[in-house]
Amino acid sequence: MPELPEVETVRRGLAPALVGAQFSAVEQRRADLRFPFPKDFPARLTGRTVTALRRRAKYLLVDLDNGETLVMHLGMSGSFRIEDDAGENTPGLFHNSRGKDAAHDHVVFHLSNGKRITYNDPRRFGFMLLVKSDLLAAHPLFRDVGLEPLSEALNGTALTQLFSGKKAPLKAALLDQRLIAGLGNIYVSEALHRAGLSPRRTAGSIARKNGAASPRAELLAKAIREVLEEAVKAGGSSLRDHRQTNGDLGYFQHNFRVYDRAGAPCPRPGCGGTIKRIVQSGRATYYCPTCQK
Repeated sequence: MPELPEVETVRRGLAPALVGAQFSAVEQRRADLRFPFPKDFPARLTGRTVTALRRRAKYLLVDLDNGETLVMHLGMSGSFRIEDDAGENTPGLFHNSRGKDAAHDHVVFHLSNGKRITYNDPRRFGFMLLVKSDLLAAHPLFRDVGLEPLSEALNGTALTQLFSGKKAPLKAALLDQRLIAGLGNIYVSEALHRAGLSPRRTAGSIARKNGAASPRAELLAKAIREVLEEAVKAGGSSLRDHRQTNGDLGYFQHNFRVYDRAGAPCPRPGCGGTIKRIVQSGRATYYCPTCQK
């Protein structure tokens, strides 16, 4: 499933074409994806103007001029393709061609600026909803979602407060979407390595006994922000199905320090350890037992 950097990359790719444009027509080519489309989906969007395009955790939020928000989730294999009448995908350069199997083009948004945005989803695990904007925070999808890791709210003090007294493994706590929104398996493994913290240690161990933020908590918050920002800048990781809106693969995968590198030497200077793969809560974890404590 695309992680936060991939979704943020898609948001930034869509924004220039989408924000300020009006939906002149909407083609809905099937009745459902993971869930049924909202009733009268094309009619409710047609004629509406996009006032903003936001991201919350792994969701794309398209704010409309009638007080509704189009909520979109990419699922496992969802992606968007931007085209115009000249047949060019925008924005960006083409390093790798984008798949265009029309059998998996489930929604086409025709915009007043001449652009077409096509949603393609071979596995159909994505979905689209329409929600009243002022009720969004209370919606079941969002009411229990944690803080945004790319916001200023993520710091050592916040991590200390979130993890204080928790006996769960640190990696499991970081993946808990009720605590921190949008973190996934790849970037948690990468951030923990940068911070020199073992995924096995208890989450509460990064806090001092008096509840104050420890150097470990500050270092972890810094590592999370850095790895996410670098991944967004690189266009995400593009493992399996993910592509940017211009069809390019992301390149952060070439900067992985530990993820999917079991048996490789630890890249930390002077460490000398070997990357190990373990399974936690049914998911693969990659780390260096020598330098991550």
